[in-house]
Amino acid sequence: MINKSIFREYDIRGIVGNDLNEKSIKLLGYYLGLEILKKTNIKTPYVAVGYDARTHSPELFSYLCSGFNQAGCKVLGMGMVATGVNYFAAYQEFNGITANASVMITGSHNPAPYNGFKITINNAPFFGEEITALGSTMIENQDKVIDANDDFITIDTISVYIDYMIKEFAHLKGMSERLFFDCGNGVADTVLTAILDKLELNYKAIYTTPDGTFPNHHPDPSVEENIQEVYKALEGEFDYGFAYDGDADRIAFLTKQNNVKGDILALLFAKTMTNPVIIGEVKCTQVMYDVINETGTAIMYKTGHSNLKVKIKEVNADMAAEVSGHIFFNDRYYGFDDAVYATLRILELILNGMKVDEEIAKLPKVFSSEEIKVETSDEEKFLLMDKIKELLQNPPASMPKIKDIIDIDGVRVNFENGWGLVRASNTTPVLVTRFEASSINLSKLYETELNKLIENAKKEL
Repeated sequence: MINKSIFREYDIRGIVGNDLNEKSIKLLGYYLGLEILKKTNIKTPYVAVGYDARTHSPELFSYLCSGFNQAGCKVLGMGMVATGVNYFAAYQEFNGITANASVMITGSHNPAPYNGFKITINNAPFFGEEITALGSTMIENQDKVIDANDDFITIDTISVYIDYMIKEFAHLKGMSERLFFDCGNGVADTVLTAILDKLELNYKAIYTTPDGTFPNHHPDPSVEENIQEVYKALEGEFDYGFAYDGDADRIAFLTKQNNVKGDILALLFAKTMTNPVIIGEVKCTQVMYDVINETGTAIMYKTGHSNLKVKIKEVNADMAAEVSGHIFFNDRYYGFDDAVYATLRILELILNGMKVDEEIAKLPKVFSSEEIKVETSDEEKFLLMDKIKELLQNPPASMPKIKDIIDIDGVRVNFENGWGLVRASNTTPVLVTRFEASSINLSKLYETELNKLIENAKKEL
């Protein structure tokens, strides 16, 4: 029986052996292949497929090929790559062939037993209702037999990607800053150190060998305990540090004084652009929106890499960013999240003279919480959000004065001196909250009052 819960908002994800097995993945390849045929209107479309370092990824690739082949698609296999390299492949030509769709087999930063699939068709994300409909079709037809046929055409995306980056960032060659990289045994170093070496950069990289068991630490650089070695390196001789998640589409960037989150990175890049148009998610600091709006346009939008990739094309924005480190460059690039490319753009900022810590010190001082998760269930989380919105129409007397409420993704409640966010996660059974204010006490007050509202909502369900 195919587990309906593997079909998420942005991707397909589950535990290998239970949710993701030979039967379900062959069916996925077949019915996704039919969608690709329909959306591309091409008799024999090509699908570029890569995978991360997880031990089961090559096996899932083989099953996926069988489904695609039976559907009438041809597979371009690139082997183990970073997610950014996978997306990049769909914009290139290989011996006269251009991919019409792409699939990245990756569990991202999830625990080792997990894996999943990030999908694009015609260089647009395949997500949301499309994934839900695909899941329903697979469940309705799960008795269909898919023949074993893992034929594919090998393409060398890695060499093309490395050559592209060396050409685009040749001006970085020989820059003197001392750099430290933690690849977390993910797939960042399928390309990273080859680029750094050719640019003759002064660096040290650790945990570069891809290993899906993640023997040194979990590959999620948004968790402080996973980047302790970067902090230690910056206490010594190194000037800047970088870390990546398992599939290298999220970056952590650290200086000697700051762990620079994605929203602050977007603000810094905006300072180098003329009339910048920058998209942020609902979790981004208000400082980012205010500062960018002084010289350009900052747009608040939904959380999620698929949402932001669609929005960036819709408004032709220069870039988009998530707090977690998904950075999307449409300026001089293709509009998708690629942590290796983002690394080189950050180095370019530094080479061009930006004093990162000094720029951050000039920003208005606010106190921001990390993401705080409230456990619930997949069934309850959206009902809770509906109830919270209802309760906010007549807030309790203890609630600080509300200026306005932004409801593009959950509720971002704007107070006179800060804001609080409550939204349902699209990938896990939790509500995600975040709070920001001009003082710690106010931030805690907003947190307390909105948590009370969440508790009241639970009671009323």
